[in-house]
Amino acid sequence: MLLENRNAVFYGGGGVVGGGIARVFARHGARVFLAGRTRESLEKVAQDIVSAGGAAEVDVVDALDEQAVEAHADAVVARGGSFDVCLNSVPRGDVQGVDLLQLSVDDFTRPLWTGPTMTFLTARAAARRMVAQGSGVILGLTSSSPRGGQKLSGGSGPTDAAIDVFMRNLAAEIGSSGVRVLTLCAAAIPETLVPEKLATVNKNIELFGDATALRQMRERLDRMRYLGRSPSIEQLGEVAAYLASDRAGAMTATTVNATGGMFAG
Repeated sequence: MLLENRNAVFYGGGGVVGGGIARVFARHGARVFLAGRTRESLEKVAQDIVSAGGAAEVDVVDALDEQAVEAHADAVVARGGSFDVCLNSVPRGDVQGVDLLQLSVDDFTRPLWTGPTMTFLTARAAARRMVAQGSGVILGLTSSSPRGGQKLSGGSGPTDAAIDVFMRNLAAEIGSSGVRVLTLCAAAIPETLVPEKLATVNKNIELFGDATALRQMRERLDRMRYLGRSPSIEQLGEVAAYLASDRAGAMTATTVNATGGMFAG
């Protein structure tokens, strides 16, 4: 199997994105460690994985708590024998749908602090264990926001750009130790385009408050992509699984465009 005997850690593993990718990894043979702040959502994903014949464990961890992240990384190695893959998809508190002239300082800077900080803490913890064992893959997650100018995207673009640069710098430092570092770029994943998810990001949620408006938004996003369709969370998971596997052993220090062609490059 593609990821057999790999221990894959997902911070934000109870969410739509992290949980969806974790399910794909488990199907490819990885032992999945789900970490996050809400046990109930983590347990739901773990139950799905185990019911399908996979292996999953759950830990309540705040990705902004340095000591907790380090302790969890030690626990993964103690229980699994290695730390092979790391992905952080914890929500960053982005606020969109408000023009920059009206956006508050707090709403602009929140993702700029939480996103890179969580990425740094989780990736550093993983990298320390991976360097010691001489192998591993660290995956970042960003969006298309830094590519060109985008209206009403708040602090998302600067946040994603910071994460991109950090991941490349990390790749440069630890590549000679056998550790690969890659960033996965996704944008407007269909499974996240539901009112309760949109409401956490877009303050103009009334624009998306009915089925017709949601359908029209999804269709508009499909038309923005070269493929004419939006990649599903399962397709994103398959890309991530490939990147984490030995088949992508020549790849590091790059951002992989998994948006279905929302932008070129």
